[in-house]
Amino acid sequence: MAQHVDRRKSSPAHRAAYAEAMAAPAEHKPRLVTAATVRPQIHGAGAVGLFNSRLAVMITRSVGTMWTAYLFALIALISLPAAIATHSSLVIVAWVAQTFLQLVLLPIIIVGQNVISASQDARAEADHVTLTTLHAMNVRQLEMLEQQSKILGQQEQILEVLRAKG
Repeated sequence: MAQHVDRRKSSPAHRAAYAEAMAAPAEHKPRLVTAATVRPQIHGAGAVGLFNSRLAVMITRSVGTMWTAYLFALIALISLPAAIATHSSLVIVAWVAQTFLQLVLLPIIIVGQNVISASQDARAEADHVTLTTLHAMNVRQLEMLEQQSKILGQQEQILEVLRAKG
């Protein structure tokens, strides 16, 4: 039989938590993990880390809007006549690549990332409810199996007594 190779790239803490959950599934408690939960791991949980995280999120939220994309497009279009007036295809290509695309695509990409992040958080919350429910059902099933095992053990003892009496 082929040996199972775990190909996941996970942290030692994750592997330890996984092993613990597999060893005692009834003791495991599912937990909800969202972007807000992970944020302190990025910049730290201290005052400076909290400030950096809040500032980054504030800037991302303000720049990552379609209104900012429209504003940046307007700003980029202001320099378009000057680029066209040069009659140089190199300057026009540079304007498209460096001014318009970079300036306008930045907020649009951030908007897309915000939508993806929100859907991932919503999925995490839904999965958490599902996993918590499945966990509760599994714990109940384990309790029932333990009860059945005790009953079977008692029945076996009764059968042994009856066999001994003949």
